[in-house]
Amino acid sequence: MKILSLASCVLSLMLSPLAAHAQFAYAANEKDGTISVIDTTRDEVVGSIKAGRTPRGMAPSVDGGQLFVSDQKSNALRVIDLSKREALRSIDLGESPEGVGRSPDGKWIAVAIEEDHQVLFIDTATEKVAFKVKVEGENPEHAVFSPDGKWVFVSAEESQVVDVIDVAARKVVGTIRVGKRPRGIGFTPDGARAYVACELANTVYAIDVPTRKVLATIPVGVRSNGIKMHPSGREVYVSNGADGTVMVIDTATNAVTHTIKVGNRPWNMALTANGGKLYVANGRSNTVSVIDTATKKELKQIKVGEQPWGVVIPGGH
Repeated sequence: MKILSLASCVLSLMLSPLAAHAQFAYAANEKDGTISVIDTTRDEVVGSIKAGRTPRGMAPSVDGGQLFVSDQKSNALRVIDLSKREALRSIDLGESPEGVGRSPDGKWIAVAIEEDHQVLFIDTATEKVAFKVKVEGENPEHAVFSPDGKWVFVSAEESQVVDVIDVAARKVVGTIRVGKRPRGIGFTPDGARAYVACELANTVYAIDVPTRKVLATIPVGVRSNGIKMHPSGREVYVSNGADGTVMVIDTATNAVTHTIKVGNRPWNMALTANGGKLYVANGRSNTVSVIDTATKKELKQIKVGEQPWGVVIPGGH
């Protein structure tokens, strides 16, 4: 009976929506209005999804069945059915939406609205805007939930601050001073620290979340942009747009340990569920680099659409 029960559990997992979509990575190609579907077992493109005019930020639903994508030029959020690989609906947003974040429980989708200097929170149950939060920084680009879902950190690319939104209170409760043009944000799994890439400072800032104080400034490559945290919490990855590299930062020492050459202008990234592979959108190469995180080597570059902005993996990081 125990063996049968275990087999049933495995079968249930294999048939679950998340398991069905977890083997795929999705790259948003902002210039040709498509999302490339990458099979992560073969690291090959196996499909393409039309996603409006300028797809940029993406966040998958908790069950992996849908993908929420900001369409920057259409001022909209596209809701894509990943089984059908087509856009189902469109949610009106403010002017120039960029980064998209999802709360850990799946209740909220947060979208950074550049020209309106605010973050919109969409209730995933109703797919309607539930509330808006005006931020202090100008031109917010990324809105990232902390692992407990309590906070949203917002990078404001025309400022030198990260805004902190209290989700329950629905307001900004603090700002953290960082370098010029903050971009990507990533939290350690325990939520104790956040790492912020500042593009014009060529620096990653390590922030103590409870005190909202900068713990360390880490010199990295030129035009540091994307940030992705390994699920172990031991390493954080930063993409350097002008250098065409990804650097690995040891979170124990807050020092760079490896530099990996990728394509031209690497932007936003995603990790597989086990953290074994890192997928990097190379905006000027029209490729996605695949990095083995154990060996710190680029395995291959996958040709995708025009000007990929970022990658997401349902069930990944």
